[in-house]
Amino acid sequence: MDNVWNYFTDHRRQLLFDSYQHVSAVVQSVVLATLIAVAIGVLTYRNATASSLANSLSSAILTIPSFALLGLLIPIFHLGVTPSVIALVLYSLLPIIRNTIVGLTAVDPALVDAARGTGMSRIQTLWRVEMRLAWPSVLAGMRVSSTMAMGILAIAAYAKGPGLGNLIFSGLARIGSPTAIPMALTGTILIVVLALVLDAIYQVIGRLTTSKGLAA
Repeated sequence: MDNVWNYFTDHRRQLLFDSYQHVSAVVQSVVLATLIAVAIGVLTYRNATASSLANSLSSAILTIPSFALLGLLIPIFHLGVTPSVIALVLYSLLPIIRNTIVGLTAVDPALVDAARGTGMSRIQTLWRVEMRLAWPSVLAGMRVSSTMAMGILAIAAYAKGPGLGNLIFSGLARIGSPTAIPMALTGTILIVVLALVLDAIYQVIGRLTTSKGLAA
């Protein structure tokens, strides 16, 4: 562990930059995935067949190995950030779609009828009542997707993606040299730490954005 600490202190500026890139790519990808997934959830949750199809298709994406998916995207989008972000977005869809549908279908129909009875339009009812009640479920899906994306982005170094994965791949490529293990371990430990920090931030966001009644 002394070697890992020494490597960290000697390369802290580069590690901080790589860590920023890693978190930034994950957060941006999950936000984009959330916009897509919530839209799909809103469009399908009232229809059992449509919601089942949405869940099945997004589940099918997760069965594709990350190396294989990146290999399919590289010829189209070339190496770099683009194929990495697209892969993260695709892998992040399932938890958010599923939780959006679950959250919306769990809303008491009586509350929806009461909102419509006060003169709210369908869109107002969806935004001001249903989505607010479903928000904790949506946020839980985002937490799962973010944790998963933190690990997947490390593999995206195969496509020259941003973040700490490049450090791990470089370390594994140098097996036998004094810096190989410290490089790979430092990248791995930082990814775990960043995932825990990001999850804690989601918990804070949940407490700040969820009404006390729902949180209880």
